Amino acid sequence: MRLDVITLAPEIVEGLRCYGVIGRAFAAGIAELHLHNPRDHATDRYRKVDDEPYGGGAGMVLKPEPVFAALEAIPVSPRRRVLLMTPQGRPLSQADLRRWAREHDQLVFLCGHYEGFDERIRTLAHEEVSIGDFVLTGGELPAMTIINGVVRLLPGTVGTAASLEEESHSALLLEHPQYTRPADFRGMEVPAVLRSGDHGAIARWRAEQQRLRTAERRPDLHARWLQAEAEAGGAANGAMED
Repeated sequence: MRLDVITLAPEIVEGLRCYGVIGRAFAAGIAELHLHNPRDHATDRYRKVDDEPYGGGAGMVLKPEPVFAALEAIPVSPRRRVLLMTPQGRPLSQADLRRWAREHDQLVFLCGHYEGFDERIRTLAHEEVSIGDFVLTGGELPAMTIINGVVRLLPGTVGTAASLEEESHSALLLEHPQYTRPADFRGMEVPAVLRSGDHGAIARWRAEQQRLRTAERRPDLHARWLQAEAEAGGAANGAMED
């Protein structure tokens, strides 16, 4: 997969090349990271990329010309997707990461900066994405978050594919508790069922813990899971009746 980041701070995103399994994925050619600075496409002697907003107001606004030029200079893959990083975007989900990893061979990230960006820049994006209801100084950290989440889903990045299927948010439920040695640490014991060797009992315990943990910590997700289970049951009953 090709990953292109249009950013005024490429040195921040560059750090991904050195980060654990993600960095190894880049080194192995599983994904390619390309950084593009809009300043390289500014046409004035000062390489100016921002200006005062029409109508007045605080701060500076990212100009459209350098961003359009930066995007137009990037090679286009057959299944490219352009993502705009903005707190006004749709909240990021694990389903988005799976979809992008599965359906696209190139992701382009538009990272805003300053007070905001010219509204016409929005026309470049297929999707506007937010990582939460808060504001940062730029779109670099959200872009890096998505890159991390997508690259780890690409075949060959994570050693055990099964671990991706069991983790939190893979099926709306949070991941079950995990333990390792020692069995007793400062009076906190590993549940006996996990030491029983009964794989069926362990699977049932983990499934129940997922449900309980999600209901306690993310009741919104739990409600969605219950709805999905009810719909799946209804679909199954309908299929049997037919």
